[in-house]
Amino acid sequence: MDERVRFIADVLSCSYTMTELCEVYGISRKTGYKWLARYDEQGVNGLQERSRRPRCSPRRTEARCEEALVEERQAHPHWGARKLLVRLHRWHPDWAWPSASTAAAILKRHGLVQPRRRRTRRAPPLGRPEVHSQAPNQIWSADFKGHFRLGNHQKCYPLTVADHHSRFLLGCQAGTGTTYEATRQAFERLFRTYGLPDAVLTDNGTPFASATAPRRLSSLAVWWLRLGIERVLIQPAHPEQNGRHERMHRTLKQHTTRPPAANLPRQQDRFDSFRQEYNHERPHEGIGLRTPSEIYRPSAKPYPRRLPPFEYPGHFELRNVHSKGSIKWQGQNLYVSEALLKQTLGLEEIDDGLWSIYLGPVLLGRYDERDQKLRTL
Repeated sequence: MDERVRFIADVLSCSYTMTELCEVYGISRKTGYKWLARYDEQGVNGLQERSRRPRCSPRRTEARCEEALVEERQAHPHWGARKLLVRLHRWHPDWAWPSASTAAAILKRHGLVQPRRRRTRRAPPLGRPEVHSQAPNQIWSADFKGHFRLGNHQKCYPLTVADHHSRFLLGCQAGTGTTYEATRQAFERLFRTYGLPDAVLTDNGTPFASATAPRRLSSLAVWWLRLGIERVLIQPAHPEQNGRHERMHRTLKQHTTRPPAANLPRQQDRFDSFRQEYNHERPHEGIGLRTPSEIYRPSAKPYPRRLPPFEYPGHFELRNVHSKGSIKWQGQNLYVSEALLKQTLGLEEIDDGLWSIYLGPVLLGRYDERDQKLRTL
């Protein structure tokens, strides 16, 4: 701007020709006459830099597209530009929708995007369990989202269960605790509706695991084993190993608990509405911007009417677990775990006086007759 003002001052001094001044200032004669004409029309303000935006842009987003994008964002304030475009394109496939970056710029221009702090990505810890699923029902993930208080000050413990492959949210049950009985009832409803998975991925909390039992087996885990379901545990204090489920919890919290409902039935209504949108309307980038309902299919393994017993080879010695968590062995009570009540264990002699103790396919530990000690795993 200072250079332009000096240039005009030199022109008005009439001490130099236009050709000489343009050569000194390093501009063309056309540019020199342009600045002089703007000065004659508007004075010093005419020397300000003008917008280079074209007066007519054939690729500009249509007004109807922009309006629809803004309305959809207002209806779904937590959806990003990609998800909104997928949904809008299904409704109006013949409209000329902008790119995701352009849509994000439109939302930002309308004040519908709030800046957020970027999180530092950390390297995964060593020993992370290998969790891969190539089809629905190979792995379900389950967890209790952190409890919160409802409007009536009652605590709510949401139990969430999702299919690892398709992200399909199978259940979100509002409960008053994390008891074995309530959790088993919730899983029974899911098993009857969707069939049985091959495995369930959980953390080490109650009722999924027991810190004092062999193999951390809880009563719930034993029930799953009877149904032929493998339990997969993440490492203690590493929720990121079930990051797909934890990410869903963040979305669940945004939509249903801020603020919480007045009581448990109304909170359950919110969870049910969230499941409907999450499974059938909300596109997920992790599955190619499809909805979970487009991928998920119920399991081919139905929930049995009667719980099948564990089967053991013919050379195994069988013992039933007493009410105190012990088995009768060689005239004495051998304590195993109260989580194994009413279960049948199989014992296999692998060396002289050395026995392996199994619960179905799971090795619980070994008993040595010489020192009469049970060493659990």
